[in-house]
Amino acid sequence: MRFSTRGRYGLKAMFVLAQHYGQGPLPLKQVAEDQGISEAYLEQLIGELRKSGLVKSVRGAQGGYLLGKAPDRITVGDIIRVLEGPIAPADCVIEDEELDLCDQADKCVTRLIWERVRDSVSEVLDSMSLADMLAKASEIQGGSPQCQPISQ
Repeated sequence: MRFSTRGRYGLKAMFVLAQHYGQGPLPLKQVAEDQGISEAYLEQLIGELRKSGLVKSVRGAQGGYLLGKAPDRITVGDIIRVLEGPIAPADCVIEDEELDLCDQADKCVTRLIWERVRDSVSEVLDSMSLADMLAKASEIQGGSPQCQPISQ
């Protein structure tokens, strides 16, 4: 299972917002520069995160973006699902009642594998919050929870 730049860049942007939590809005240009991400691309990602309630926007000269919830209430899974869609290695295990892609789902042995993969990945992503990432970054980097720019 591989995540696209949408999920990876979006997670990095959310991490930067978490680093500045409680300090007021952060201009998107600063987030883009800090992470080496195109501002135009980041605008698209932030727009989706804003619609989901994970990010809030503030207009005006001192405007920018900030987290919609405390860092301990936003999981990596929340972010990835908004930007990447359902976490599923195969279409037949997407948790959506309206999808009925396979008439043999009840008898399919490979589907059981894809369900276990989906559940394991979801468990990992949902077990780590932005606050956990901040704590880990501080531990790894000797008290300075900063992310390195992304290579494009």
